[in-house]
Amino acid sequence: MLLHGGDYNPDQWLDHPDILADDIKLMKLAHTNTFSVGIFAWSTLEPEEGSYQFEWLDDIFENIHRIGGNVILATPSGARPAWMSQKYPEVLRVNGSRVKQLHGGRHNHCFTSNVYREKTQQMNRLLAERYGNHPALLMWHVSNEYGGECHCDLCQEAFRTWLKDKYNHDLKALNDAWWGPFWSHTFSDWSQVESPSAIGENAVHGLNLDWRRFVTDQTIDFYENEAVPLRELTPDIPITTNFMADTFDLIPFQSLDYSKFAKHVDVISWDAYPAWHNDWESNSDLAMKVGFIDDLYRSLKQQPFLLMESTPSQVNWHEVNKAKRPGMHLLSSMQMIAHGSDSVMYFQWRKSRGSSEKFHGAVVDHDNSSNNRVFKEVAQVGETLEKISAVVGTNRPADVAILYDWESNWALNDAQGYGLKTKNYPQTLQQHYRSFWENDIPVDVITKEHDFSDYKLLIVPMLYLMSEDTIGRLKAYVADGGRLVMTYISGIVNEYDLTYLGGWHKDLQEMFGMQPVETDTFYPNDRNYVTYQNKQYELKDYATVLELNKATTEGTYGEDFYADTPAVTSHQFGKGKTYYIGGRLEAQFHTDFYGELIKELLLTPEVSVKHKKGVSVQTRQDNDSKYAFVMNFTEKAQPVVFETTVKDMITGEEISGEVTLEKYEVKIVQEQK
Repeated sequence: MLLHGGDYNPDQWLDHPDILADDIKLMKLAHTNTFSVGIFAWSTLEPEEGSYQFEWLDDIFENIHRIGGNVILATPSGARPAWMSQKYPEVLRVNGSRVKQLHGGRHNHCFTSNVYREKTQQMNRLLAERYGNHPALLMWHVSNEYGGECHCDLCQEAFRTWLKDKYNHDLKALNDAWWGPFWSHTFSDWSQVESPSAIGENAVHGLNLDWRRFVTDQTIDFYENEAVPLRELTPDIPITTNFMADTFDLIPFQSLDYSKFAKHVDVISWDAYPAWHNDWESNSDLAMKVGFIDDLYRSLKQQPFLLMESTPSQVNWHEVNKAKRPGMHLLSSMQMIAHGSDSVMYFQWRKSRGSSEKFHGAVVDHDNSSNNRVFKEVAQVGETLEKISAVVGTNRPADVAILYDWESNWALNDAQGYGLKTKNYPQTLQQHYRSFWENDIPVDVITKEHDFSDYKLLIVPMLYLMSEDTIGRLKAYVADGGRLVMTYISGIVNEYDLTYLGGWHKDLQEMFGMQPVETDTFYPNDRNYVTYQNKQYELKDYATVLELNKATTEGTYGEDFYADTPAVTSHQFGKGKTYYIGGRLEAQFHTDFYGELIKELLLTPEVSVKHKKGVSVQTRQDNDSKYAFVMNFTEKAQPVVFETTVKDMITGEEISGEVTLEKYEVKIVQEQK
């Protein structure tokens, strides 16, 4: 089945048995089947040290099982009880200014603390022993939305140990990697190394980069410590932890390198909270960004993911918390399924009565009613999911990949050059992705560890940090017949955030038949243009002056001291071909440039549906069928034309020819292979 349900917090309602009884009735009415339980329940599970109360959770398991539901059981480490902070203050974090935090909030705990590691593992062992064989247990949800960092003495020592391992106990190697003589920052003893701080060192970019890597590794190590008893006692129960996105820009979460974390979970899950109906972009533009993140998180393990949290109405932490308009909840939920999710889950099942989340959207509102608009739309999603269960486990094969890299973005954001507010690495990748999303061409958003050979076209915008290993793999990909697109501000530094000497790396020069020699950064109001295929396209933010060797000029700059010089190039290398885009160009350039490559490489949608801009068709498939989601993200009815005969998976009728999609409408169809 496709999972439908959400975060359920019965521990908030133990004094209200009537509410708990209503929950079970409403779960059936909402066509929900799966619930994440126990995420922040530590103080209820263990109100005093060593005194455990599991009976209430026993009842919840039984009640959900009785209606045929599933439980995703969470470990409660995301927020520890007050008695623990009081008795064991080392579990509390220290911030970058070396100030110890008070008890409160979420994830205010030190990942290095042996006390906290022992306590979480002890709690998780008890949960696994008690519920590991319960038929309702579907999955483990370890902690919640990992993030943040700690700068306490324990973490300083752990960081130094991590550095010693990385640099083979060779302090000179560390000093070389961090360019130690800069500002006389050469270390003579490991004990002198401190994490970056606003009251200390924060301008050594190699240090900053290694600290971010350490934070990721230490977070994963803490997660793995939590998972020990779960894997030992319940080896057949999959484990996940919920990833995030930076919601206001709707870009991948930046604080942790999920490409590393993905290797340690059995299933990717993430929490999606797009600001639908906002006043700075269209719903179609926002849907494209959602699709990009979906395709990144799906591609991390090349398998379906889970939508672990979403809202059926609004959130409570945007600057403006606008409700989803009628129809948007079904449409936005189906978009997640279309891009590879096997679930639609919510935060939260029932609205809290007090504290900061009492007005956050939920399936069950304070009125406790099944008759309000939001509840009815949730039930509609549940009914729809029941009818399209055939898509469970299916994937989205792709001939096009875009390379995303967390480490490169960290390094680029640290670089005190270019435009401090216009680097926009993730947003730039989304703009390149747009051309394929609008043409219904499946895309994998991959990381540098992936196998490139599976793709006809690989797009690598703004890969500022590029190791020699990555350069070598890109070179092999092109030599074997791949098509590679690269842009300005790529291949500037190595994995230590040190610039390459002697200009652009020689292998890149060979691959592209040219080299970038100067990058011009624009003020916000500066504009230039590029002529490409006898058309002019607006240029802003960045322009790279290129020195050609064997490359072919495809487009030229229009103005300034580099007028009439190459701006877009191509070069045949081995069996493949490279393209370099020297400046940040308007969306129409991407449409035209990638449109030519789409035709040349015979890239076609999996299911052929003609439509206008603002409608998206995304497809999943198995050995026998293709499942297409035809989605209207515009504010008015749109005609679409099915060029083959398909079956409507909701009504069962056959469809061909022109059909009208109403505002926010989605059609889900099946086409036999």
